Amino acid sequence: MESADLIKVLQAALGVSTRAGHPVSFDDVLAARWRSGPGGGWLQGIRQAHSLSQDDLLGIDRARELLDTNTRQFVRGLPANDALLWGGRGTGKSSLVKAMLARYGSEGLRLVELDREGLAQLPDVLESLREADPDERFRFVLFCDDLSFEADDPAYKGLKSVLDGGLEARPSNVLIYATSNRRHLMPRFFAENQEYERRGEEIIPGESAEEKLSLSDRFGLWIGFYPFDQDTYLAIVDHYLQARLPATIPLEEMHAEALRWALARGSRSGRTARHFANDFLGRMGLGDTR
Repeated sequence: MESADLIKVLQAALGVSTRAGHPVSFDDVLAARWRSGPGGGWLQGIRQAHSLSQDDLLGIDRARELLDTNTRQFVRGLPANDALLWGGRGTGKSSLVKAMLARYGSEGLRLVELDREGLAQLPDVLESLREADPDERFRFVLFCDDLSFEADDPAYKGLKSVLDGGLEARPSNVLIYATSNRRHLMPRFFAENQEYERRGEEIIPGESAEEKLSLSDRFGLWIGFYPFDQDTYLAIVDHYLQARLPATIPLEEMHAEALRWALARGSRSGRTARHFANDFLGRMGLGDTR
């Protein structure tokens, strides 16, 4: 076996990409993902990024305004904050980040997706971005979706260091946007309540609570997402369906079915509305709207 072929076999066995030496061209792609392997990691371009229009995101007007303003500052070279988008499942956190790419990709914004393993390799991620964009022509958002940590997670301290306080300076054209169902990213335990102290009228958290608060506190922008009320949920259903709904199907009938769908799933959210619309349109195509 030739030495070059042997190297490729060993790279495949270790989970290391044979394309690791070829940097991503961000002139050609709007997004990339960090691929982790036992022998290191590499950037992989995403040819068809999943982007959404902000017009499709209903019921989160305040959150949309906050993140849009922060992102606009960032792409225009102004000071901006790392952002933590936290709240209920299916309420539009991830979709809102993707909508930023659709809006500002033409102005140089690029999205880089990181999983938990990638967070442990953040210094390598930043170095790869420096190599891919030495002239800092682009603005990178590191996108950490559905983020949460356990107490012994090694990626936890690495992220804390990059967010604020690491010895190596972060590139000025890199921000971190993270989404999580947990406001403080780490689980809380009942025993921690016993650590709190009362000093006069002031309540002082214990060491365990302080450690968990210290990570989320390093995000300069917190954006909360909350369950939708019934009217908002039905408005989202209408957004997905009305243009494609035959006049023979009464709106009240469709709304009643949408509410039954949400009740069965225990959630009124944009995701639930989209899933219902997919099901309803699919059954309508089959001629079954019962």
